Amino acid sequence: MTGRLVIGVTGASAPHYAHRLLEVLAERPEVETHLVVSRGARRTLTEEIGLSIAEFGRAADVVHNPDDLGASIASGSFATLGMAVVPCSVKSLGQIAAGIGSDLLSRAADVTLKERRRLVLAVRETPLSLIHLRNMTTVTEAGAIVMPPVPAFYHHPRSLQDVIDHTVGRILEQFGIDHDLYTRWGETT
Repeated sequence: MTGRLVIGVTGASAPHYAHRLLEVLAERPEVETHLVVSRGARRTLTEEIGLSIAEFGRAADVVHNPDDLGASIASGSFATLGMAVVPCSVKSLGQIAAGIGSDLLSRAADVTLKERRRLVLAVRETPLSLIHLRNMTTVTEAGAIVMPPVPAFYHHPRSLQDVIDHTVGRILEQFGIDHDLYTRWGETT
């Protein structure tokens, strides 16, 4: 798969998924990654994985300022494979569902939907309120894929890294990007 993939990171817990996604994609020069990290995510990066935005963004090809609404990823004419928001806070989910492009992350997601490109939202919240569920329905009806990072155990994970890799692999599959991060159901190692 050749092309550009936009990766958005919000302030929801578990930026580990985005960090691993960037690591895996850094090994695939045919996929150019464009990263946008929300203002809220900057604290989560520090609190949960101990990285600054500069350290976190090293694996990305391009790092965009979340306030730059004139960035390339804010335009539909900038061709991409789509966008993954990993993790996706319910705040960002609500902005995307309402079509509010007040920052670069929500604008890029809006552009992805309007251009009928693949938008994967790894929504990180529990329990879910009716508002959250309705927003998930709205974005799904608009063409997004809501994909909470729910662990699976059929591949017999032995570590937290195995659990993270499973979700990252499932995200990659949504964009047709091959990987060997876990053993698929019905396959043997």
